Amino acid sequence: MILAKIPCRTDYVDEVYKTLLDAISSGKLAPGERITQEDLAEQLNVSRSPVLQALRLLKKDGLLEDAPGRGLVVTQLDPSRIGQLYQVRGAMDALAARLAAAAGAHIPNSLIEAGREAAAGDDVRVLIEADMAFHSAIYQASGNAYILEASQSHWIHVRRIMGAVLQHSAGRDGIWDEHHAIVHAINEGHGDLAAKLSETHASLASATLCKNFMGSEAALAHTAA
Repeated sequence: MILAKIPCRTDYVDEVYKTLLDAISSGKLAPGERITQEDLAEQLNVSRSPVLQALRLLKKDGLLEDAPGRGLVVTQLDPSRIGQLYQVRGAMDALAARLAAAAGAHIPNSLIEAGREAAAGDDVRVLIEADMAFHSAIYQASGNAYILEASQSHWIHVRRIMGAVLQHSAGRDGIWDEHHAIVHAINEGHGDLAAKLSETHASLASATLCKNFMGSEAALAHTAA
């Protein structure tokens, strides 16, 4: 695991936090990987103090946990919690899509184009940003401020799960085909269809991630045997 050095600044905590969050979400810092304050400070070219504060925040957010002996490890993804999170997200996305269609909102196709362009590349961070921009646009178009506020409360975990899904190149185009269908339904004012497509999209994403997770677990078990 190699992280880019952070440019010299007075306050580094936010930068360190974002750098580590991006690394965890993109898979550069894999589940179960051990990290230490000293190693991170050296790699990022910052003092230990902001690293310590950022690690405390990530631990509080549930992305890190104490390692046996010394240091911290990246928490494992939990399939049951993934399913629960996507249940909430599916319901929220469906409501947002229905409200956006009823409000006569127009979701720009440029979001789809940006997503397809990102899907053709290898930068998972860019893929995550494109996906987040798409869903945020629908939340904002819904006209319900509480939807956007609620989404932000669990966005860190959604971001990480998105990264786990998008790390697999297979199916990336399909994701944006689904996004395109949702946008078309919203822009045409078909609220029920947009809601149904949104729920299906979340359900498929959850199933895909759990399938990949179980496949990884089986591969590890086979290797250990």
